[in-house]
Amino acid sequence: MLVLRALQLEPMHGWGITERIEQWSESVLQLGQGTLYPALYRLERQGLIRSDWRVTENSRRARYYSLTPPGRRHLNQELAEWRRMSRAINLVLGATLDGGGA
Repeated sequence: MLVLRALQLEPMHGWGITERIEQWSESVLQLGQGTLYPALYRLERQGLIRSDWRVTENSRRARYYSLTPPGRRHLNQELAEWRRMSRAINLVLGATLDGGGA
């Protein structure tokens, strides 16, 4: 879900995806190449992203990844489910303890 979210705004190369996730998470989440690239290959096989070769801002060739329409739909579904689960977890963690125990 994080990779799809990073690609929601614009196509990016792998390093850019890693940097965006790290920046948005205030450096809490750091994806290594061993995590990122297998995820990118899997997402591409599933048809959720596509890739093509482009030239970076440093004049180097890199594979850029972008969301496909099915990828956008999948991301929206995953975000809705995450928000629902996150809300439920917050309700449980914030519940008042009444002294009764198990």
